[in-house]
Amino acid sequence: MIGLSPMDDITDLPFRSLCKEFGADLLITEFIASEALNRDAEKSLRKMRFTDEQRPIGIQIFGANETELLDCLDIVQQAQPDFIDINWGCPVRKVAGKGAGSGILRDIPKMLKITEAIVKRASLPVTVKTRLGYDEHSKPIVEISERLQDIGVAALSIHGRTKTQMYSGSADWTLIGEVKNNPRMTIPIFGNGDITTPAQAVEAYNRYGVDGILIGRGAIGNPWIFEQTLDAFKGHAIRTIGVAERVSVCRRHLLAAAQFKGERTAVFEMRKHYAAYFRGLPNFKHHRIKLVETTDLAGTLAVLDQIEDSLG
Repeated sequence: MIGLSPMDDITDLPFRSLCKEFGADLLITEFIASEALNRDAEKSLRKMRFTDEQRPIGIQIFGANETELLDCLDIVQQAQPDFIDINWGCPVRKVAGKGAGSGILRDIPKMLKITEAIVKRASLPVTVKTRLGYDEHSKPIVEISERLQDIGVAALSIHGRTKTQMYSGSADWTLIGEVKNNPRMTIPIFGNGDITTPAQAVEAYNRYGVDGILIGRGAIGNPWIFEQTLDAFKGHAIRTIGVAERVSVCRRHLLAAAQFKGERTAVFEMRKHYAAYFRGLPNFKHHRIKLVETTDLAGTLAVLDQIEDSLG
């Protein structure tokens, strides 16, 4: 199973739809703050939206306060996702610094206590996304995984880095493999980290025996990676994505994002995707500068037309 790993301001509804179209088996929303859901914050409520075509899909929540996390469950469950995912993995300061995300890996008893309370309160399956541990000196993921399974977590996704590593260095899949091959473990184990090509996905899947792969940064501006990975698993040739298709899908992505969250926000957030959509194209640099400098939808669409005309 190949899934899309949740990323803030990346894996929104429009982008998830493209990833599903190109073969993603499993989708998860951007992470959503429990506190924001409880005060009906518009942006957070919008992040929960999905279409039936995107199933199976999970809504991911984060927070450090048990009461707030439990209080938001009714709101999440009213959206009727297939499962609820708890983010115990985000390493960024604004999240982890408050004890949420991977910041909770400094307090494993609290992590387990909150997770168990959510599992008991929720009427949907609960999954967890986490990391190997807090830092190089503390990587208790094998023990954590057993205890999460014991309290009723339905599946576990593991990013092969510690909190303090952030996204630096290389992901260590050996401990992910240890979790999966632990005879005590019976729940599905998904691996995540440094999967940017179909070959890497196939190699990790075969080498470590995980139940699935979650692709994060490798999917940014590259929804085709799911189709290509599935072809690689089948031993099929991986097709080349031409300029016309890249422009077409990028344009669809931009227009869907503008309709979903407004032109201004869409134009700004799409800047994270452009370099990847057109990676490897010769003479693309000046087009990229135009894309990131343009501030309106019409202007951005005009630049995309120029890319197709001049590079296609």
